[in-house]
Amino acid sequence: MDSPVPPRPTEPRPRRRDRHGRGMRGPVAPPQVPLSASRAESFRDLVQDSVERLERRWPQLAEVDFLVLDVPGSLDESVPLGRSVPAGKGSPARIVVYRRPVEIRTKNRDERALLVHEVVVEQVADLLGLAPESVDPRYGQD
Repeated sequence: MDSPVPPRPTEPRPRRRDRHGRGMRGPVAPPQVPLSASRAESFRDLVQDSVERLERRWPQLAEVDFLVLDVPGSLDESVPLGRSVPAGKGSPARIVVYRRPVEIRTKNRDERALLVHEVVVEQVADLLGLAPESVDPRYGQD
């Protein structure tokens, strides 16, 4: 008597669909959508926006390296949000913004953008030896 079910092949076939027959899942969002950007990438974008805003007023900032690090290397009594390092022999001036301390102190993207800009303005002012209000006239008003 012939069986109505054909025998199974001995080699597994490549899966073309999931077990419910709807196809394989794709990415949740395409790469050009902000939803697919990581928190670190979106934080770097905030820093870059702030730097571009200041470079229009202070062209000498083009020689300064702006870095984003997760946390400061050594912790003293308080956790810094940023740091400025003057230019040395063969190395340009650097401004470092620490991502995690800034993220912890803010609740949403708008607050984060304001705090990032304040940190960048304060560090640029420290590097240039000026008051933060002279670096950005809108400092502290938001």
